[in-house]
Amino acid sequence: QVQLVESGGGLVQAGGSLRLSCAASGSIVTIAAMGWYRQTPGKQRELVASIPSGGAPNYADSVKGRFTISRDNAKNTVYLQMNSLKPEDTAVYYCNAKLVVVGTLWGASYWGQGTQVTVSS
Repeated sequence: QVQLVESGGGLVQAGGSLRLSCAASGSIVTIAAMGWYRQTPGKQRELVASIPSGGAPNYADSVKGRFTISRDNAKNTVYLQMNSLKPEDTAVYYCNAKLVVVGTLWGASYWGQGTQVTVSS
């Protein structure tokens, strides 16, 4: 089984910063990509940022220049540094990993449990 454990959410004032972490564990052969999505009530989950193995990161237009995604392959961990936070960044943030599990030949998508980020004005 695979687990994605997130940490780092919380309450912050507008203009502040938070750093999210997500560690993947379990019978993992390889991780193709890791990323962060967010969701607010009544809306679809949307991509915030993603980073493929050995590739360039990708960001939603709304967070470019403010958020930075990074990855520690040795620890199977992905980070999201969020600066200059705005009230509209308030959401539940979910970690996602596209990976191959021991005993399979194809990748699958796994999700963390979500962490709440609240930005007050």
